[in-house]
This record gives sequence, structure tokens and C-alpha cells, in this order.
Amino acid sequence: MCKQMEYKHIIDSKDLIIRQEEEPDIAEVFHVNVAAFDQEDEAKLVDALRLSDAYVPNLSLVAVYNAEIIGHVMFTKIIIENEEHAVESLALAPVAVLPEFQNMKIGQQLIDAGLSVARQAGFRSVIVLGHPAYYARFGFAPAIKWNIKPPFDVPSENFMAIELHKGALEQVYGIVRYSAPFGIV
Repeated sequence: MCKQMEYKHIIDSKDLIIRQEEEPDIAEVFHVNVAAFDQEDEAKLVDALRLSDAYVPNLSLVAVYNAEIIGHVMFTKIIIENEEHAVESLALAPVAVLPEFQNMKIGQQLIDAGLSVARQAGFRSVIVLGHPAYYARFGFAPAIKWNIKPPFDVPSENFMAIELHKGALEQVYGIVRYSAPFGIV
């Protein structure tokens, strides 16, 4: 009996373009997020974040292959605060890739590009909620290492941070405050 194998697209990185999202991309970005998450929540979050003070236009990136948007990542401003200080940081959320293009390192390329743009723009750190094994490859570590805590209950290994500049989080500690569109009080 012959076993059939399903082959996915193979994308040569020279054929993939990572660029800043533009206004004409908005409908395709919505579609990518709905398809990736099989629901509209993340797509609606992206739309709401674009309208908020947390939005950083050059940190909403798309992956384009054959003139089609196949992936999206967004980094938005957040605050890490304690009784004495409030420090600006970024949240990485969401990252989405069309299902037929997943597991081809497109999300990884989007995140790498976003971290690079954020670093060049002068941001000092990024916070993410996600799978530790995946985000560790970018340099993320549990945020509790810096005494940075989420505003909700979540396993500490899933709430991570990365310094975009060496020592950026050395004097930073407290609770992360997300922008209003995240719906976290």
C-alpha cells in the first residue's frame, strides 16, 4: 500500500518580503489573523490596537509571498510599572501566519524583523505571552527573572521578556499594563 504524503509549499526566503503594513493591507491582515486563529478575536484586537495610542506603525509587519500577505506580527506599547516608576516597553501580540504557510519559519522571520526594527527605533524591551520553547530561540526568558509580572494569572514560564539592549531591564520591575484594546484591567 502506497502512503501518500502531503507536501507544503516550499518558500525560498528570497521570495518572501517582510515589510511594514500599509493601509491597503488591512483587510488581508484581518483575514490572516482570522485564518491563523480560526476566530476573529485577534483580528479585532489588531484593528483596535491600530486606533489606540499604543500603536507603532513601523512595528506592524507583514510577510508577503507572490503578492499575497501570508503573515503578520504586531508590537504595541505597554508600560511596566511599580509604585515609583513606569517604564515603556512593547508587547508582541499577535503573530499570525496563514495555516498553509505555518511551520515554514515565516513567524520566526516576522518576529526577528520586528525585534530588529524595535531595537533600531530605540525600544528597550519586549514582553510576550506564549510557548517558552518557541520564544526562547529569540532570547526571551521568563519575565519573573527581572521581577516583571503579568496583570493576570498565568504560568511564569509563559510570560516572557527580552532586553533589546544589554541591561535594559536591570532596574525595571513591576506589573505590565497593557493598552485598553487588550481588555485587561
